[in-house]
Amino acid sequence: MNSLLTIIIPVYRVSNTMDRCIESIVSQKYDNMRIILVDDGSPDDCPEKCDRWAAKDNKITVIHKLNGGLSDARNAGLDIAGGDYITFVDSDDYIHPDTYYDVMHLISQHPEYDILEFPVYKFFGTSGQQLLTFSNKEYHDIADYWMTGQAYDHAYAWNKIYRRRLFDKVRFPVGRVFEDVYTLPQLLEHSKIVATTDKGLYYYCQNDNGITACAQGNELRMLLESHIKVINKYRKHPLFHHYYMHVVNIQICEYEKNGDKPLLRQERIKRLDGLNMKSKLKAITINSLGIKRLCILIRFINNIIKLH
Repeated sequence: MNSLLTIIIPVYRVSNTMDRCIESIVSQKYDNMRIILVDDGSPDDCPEKCDRWAAKDNKITVIHKLNGGLSDARNAGLDIAGGDYITFVDSDDYIHPDTYYDVMHLISQHPEYDILEFPVYKFFGTSGQQLLTFSNKEYHDIADYWMTGQAYDHAYAWNKIYRRRLFDKVRFPVGRVFEDVYTLPQLLEHSKIVATTDKGLYYYCQNDNGITACAQGNELRMLLESHIKVINKYRKHPLFHHYYMHVVNIQICEYEKNGDKPLLRQERIKRLDGLNMKSKLKAITINSLGIKRLCILIRFINNIIKLH
């Protein structure tokens, strides 16, 4: 377990949560790590807090930079990262004790892993909190990970350990949101083996001012474009209809916000197996009326519901 793990933490307007985040990391039993705090031009006391943490723990390095957004902050950390492995933590989230010890122990036993994904408690502390866990599984076929493992639905940057070299030619897209969905497929192109584990736990805490909570039309369009960029690659996969209907739901949300012509290509859905009832009804509607009429119909129904 001697592999150096670099942990990149963007910091911006998180004065109330960053201490909890950093404490959860420095207290981990696994200590062969370097922590990079990236102060993304935060206008509050976060820059001073970053410096105080660095002064009391020599594993912590601080970058102070002009505000450029989450992707730019992660990229700044990547530019100086060393060691064998990389992971990310958002500064309003935190890590369960011994998570990095457990996952890095697993990696030491399986140095062939390029990416290791571990469980996450989504929206922790809210009424909608949900535990996303995984079986202990290896994917030697990357398409199987994306489709059968439904990685497209949990393409988060932060609940994964990455071999550092995967980022040699990959960076997060500056100026885009839902950047994880854009970036993970590129990392997978350079990966041979991806694994999931039931060890460890990442606490993703709802940020009411974050992109996920406040996504509007432009943000949803970026999410949709990221999926459209890769969906054709999986057109012949037996579970393509599952992925397609996942992207259909994003298209419906984007249309409701923007009202623009749908970006998602029209498909005739030949299989309905494994879809829930709502998805089956949407698929049948797409086959008979088309995706634009489905979007119009659902927006009409939602407007009526709001009136009542």
